[in-house]
Amino acid sequence: MISPHSERGAWKSERLESGPAEREGRPAERPPPPTGPPAWDGPPPAGAAPAPRSPLDRLRAILDRLSIRWRLTLTYAALFFIAGALLMAVIYLMVGWALYSAWPDFPYNEMKELFGPDVAANVKQEWYWQQHAAISGAQKELLARSLLALLGVGILAVIIGYIVADRALKPIQQMTATARKLSGSTLAHERIDLKGPDDELKELADTFDAMLTRLNVAFDTQRRFVANASHELRTPLTINRTVLEIALGDPEASGDLKALGRTLLEVNARNERLIEGLLLLARSERELSVRKPVDMKDVAETVVDQLAARAEEAGVTVVTELRSAETVGDPVLLERCVANLVENAIKHNLSDSGRLWVRAGMVEGALVVQVANTGPHVPAYEVNSLFEPFRRLNADRVDSDKGAGLGLSIVRAVVRAHGGNVTAVPRDGGGLVVTVRLRSR
Repeated sequence: MISPHSERGAWKSERLESGPAEREGRPAERPPPPTGPPAWDGPPPAGAAPAPRSPLDRLRAILDRLSIRWRLTLTYAALFFIAGALLMAVIYLMVGWALYSAWPDFPYNEMKELFGPDVAANVKQEWYWQQHAAISGAQKELLARSLLALLGVGILAVIIGYIVADRALKPIQQMTATARKLSGSTLAHERIDLKGPDDELKELADTFDAMLTRLNVAFDTQRRFVANASHELRTPLTINRTVLEIALGDPEASGDLKALGRTLLEVNARNERLIEGLLLLARSERELSVRKPVDMKDVAETVVDQLAARAEEAGVTVVTELRSAETVGDPVLLERCVANLVENAIKHNLSDSGRLWVRAGMVEGALVVQVANTGPHVPAYEVNSLFEPFRRLNADRVDSDKGAGLGLSIVRAVVRAHGGNVTAVPRDGGGLVVTVRLRSR
């Protein structure tokens, strides 16, 4: 890589900046340098100070974080409050006008005849001053009491607004509850079936029900396809295996023919494993149809017993640490999940003196199943890709004698279907540590 400060880099920069005139040997007219403050027409650079926000922008940011229930509540409360404030202002003005209209006129002529014009004028002035003071005092008292009443109305408006918002959102809550209960087994008969007037919410619920019907048709088609594919794909492979086994059992078959038959049997067996893995992966990615109490200790013990001969043949020592850990799920899928982990740990292990650890139990209230093994070094950046279908470490999608690359994909699908999670980290010294966490019973 050439440094931008090297001579070659500088020469290249000068040649790029030079124009046709300089290359022909005559001086070129360079444009004048830009003037004025620099203009930025792109996104702000990393670490740039954010632009100050106005109070209105801050208020909008706060409102954006509120739920729809509280937005409706505050809207209803604000409308109640504004209506109460307008009503209070109208009453305040009307009370003043009514008091001024109902206040009796001063008997100036009678007072003038009895006490004289000077005394009558003074009394008249005092009369109107008392009138103004009394009406003003009444209005102030009315305003103070109205403000207290408006405060009470505001609190009542918040409560009523919350109740009204809750009733308005009842159909949406019903839709949410129905959507949460939906699964592949209940999709055929579970619907919202919202009762009420033909308004926007009823139209939304009916549209959602129509979508559920279409999804049910799609899922039913998928189930039939998987069942048909299972039958159609397994049958010819079974026939091929039978024919090859019969041919290999012929005592008159030549050595080349038997070698070819054994090779074809291995290919046929690999195709059978691939089809079984694909069908199991498709089944694992659907909603669980079977839910039973399962003790993962018994599952792990069964798997270890089934694969003990394979581990001994591969020269792998299995160490178990199993404690009772109960969950609810599909026993067949959970057994396949643990079996895939143990099979992978046996396949991808050291050729001699390999070790494998299987642990199961409860850790901080969570059910944990962990499988660790010795083996080749696994780069940390490659771990997540191992859970993708047909992905193998240091191997392509075709040339692999250790499996179809679906083992960990099936593990992840089974764990997710049971509401858990699976993680993997490289083991110090080589190998992998895979940890499955499931919900406890």
